[in-house]
Amino acid sequence: FAGIDVSTQSCKLVIIDPNLAQVCHIDTVVYDNDLPAYKTLNGVRRDAKKGVSESDPEMWIEAIKILFKRLKDSGIDQEKIRSMSVSGQQHGLVALDKDGSLASPYAKLWNDFSTQEECDILTQAVGGVGKMIAEVGNSQRTGYTASKILHLKRNDPESFEQTTTLFLVHNYINWFLSGGVRVMEPGDTSGMALWDPVTKNWSEPLLRSIDPTLKMKLPAVHPSDQSIGTISADLAREFGLNPRCTIDAGSGDNMYGAIGTGNIELGIVTISLGTSGTVYSFMTKPYIDPTGEVAAFCDSTGNYLPLLCVSNVANGYNKLLDLFGLSHEAFNKIIMDSPLSAGKVVVPWFEGERTPDIPNAVPFYFGFGLDEFNKESLCRPVLEGIVHNLYHGFQRLPVEPKEIRLTGGLSQSPIWVQMIADIFNSEVVPVEGEGAALGAAIHAAWVWSKEYSQGIALKDLTTPFVKLREDLRTTPKANHKAYYDGQKQLYTTLIKKLCSTEHGDLFNS
Repeated sequence: FAGIDVSTQSCKLVIIDPNLAQVCHIDTVVYDNDLPAYKTLNGVRRDAKKGVSESDPEMWIEAIKILFKRLKDSGIDQEKIRSMSVSGQQHGLVALDKDGSLASPYAKLWNDFSTQEECDILTQAVGGVGKMIAEVGNSQRTGYTASKILHLKRNDPESFEQTTTLFLVHNYINWFLSGGVRVMEPGDTSGMALWDPVTKNWSEPLLRSIDPTLKMKLPAVHPSDQSIGTISADLAREFGLNPRCTIDAGSGDNMYGAIGTGNIELGIVTISLGTSGTVYSFMTKPYIDPTGEVAAFCDSTGNYLPLLCVSNVANGYNKLLDLFGLSHEAFNKIIMDSPLSAGKVVVPWFEGERTPDIPNAVPFYFGFGLDEFNKESLCRPVLEGIVHNLYHGFQRLPVEPKEIRLTGGLSQSPIWVQMIADIFNSEVVPVEGEGAALGAAIHAAWVWSKEYSQGIALKDLTTPFVKLREDLRTTPKANHKAYYDGQKQLYTTLIKKLCSTEHGDLFNS
């Protein structure tokens, strides 16, 4: 069973054999390095204006073809792959015309901040934030897809007119793999801010406020736990794939990150540490945050996955390392040697922020003297600030974690693990492996077993594959509790002050 993760910076392929409880094959295409003709930086086209984050969807297709070619040459018997599933970066918008060509040459991505005006127009059209949340369970944010659609119509009406299909990233990849099947599914679709994850219906007032023809451009929403078709005959011939290989509905990277970390039961919380950071937890009933800061998402199992996302995690950390010429090990040593710096706080809004929703936010440094902007004084407050930023949003989730599981590039660092345990006041353990791509492969096996076998419980599939780093399992340090309780209170006070102006206008002046 194969899982494909089409993320912002790379495309991964993972193949598992549940009978042997083994990962048989892992491969990755990094767009910047492996596909230089697309001229990307971190997977995003370099020549875009500030605030614009876009990629050429054909780059993702080319990456998948490279992975399939390498698979064909690898010695793995791809005839035995019975099903595959696609994980995609959420919220990206791909527009196709009636011939299946790109109606717009670039796809706006989740971290595009250029559609705030469209968010405001849509919110006003339905009667304010409260009415918007009642319509689709979420507020309108630049990260979501609805404002991207309106932006396309307002700024490129010719391309919008030619568009017959609007896809999210994983739907577009499914369309390619299946030879033209045109469907969506609840998990990723609930992140569009056009579809209500509670009623599971499109918002008619919101659709009409964008365009009377919009609904015809949106595929039907297909159940997440079913197949949508089989691999296209052309791909089967070209790459030696089994023509009976099914394609399941796929989902967003967060939905499959949940499966890839075993977050399929109450009380498990996943924190993903990448360029951005996400915190999410399995629930059996929908949770609607009245402020819209916590996203109301369906998961890929028929349940729910409330999620918060902050824009700033690895970006600020990596910049700090570059600024002072530090390795990860040198940074860790500074943290271990540094005292708990009472009164020093960094609010890490290095590149705008999504939670709280202030796209033009800037970082804020509190309690520093003029002689303290050095690595010895900054490393701990920057790390603390990043984790405080995650925790501040997490407090809105109605979840009491029994265990926090970490994934992403920074999750294997003992310093990061301990900081999260201390600030979240919870037991924390990193997860090995490929996260969303592994979750996609497990999901493919689960769906196939329900359709062609006696059916295997999802937990029975995740247990052998979700490997916890027990050597890095960490609990909060008792002697740090009073310090971090005080610091959390200080951080919350600062955030309230910074966000006290309506719509965060402090950052727009």
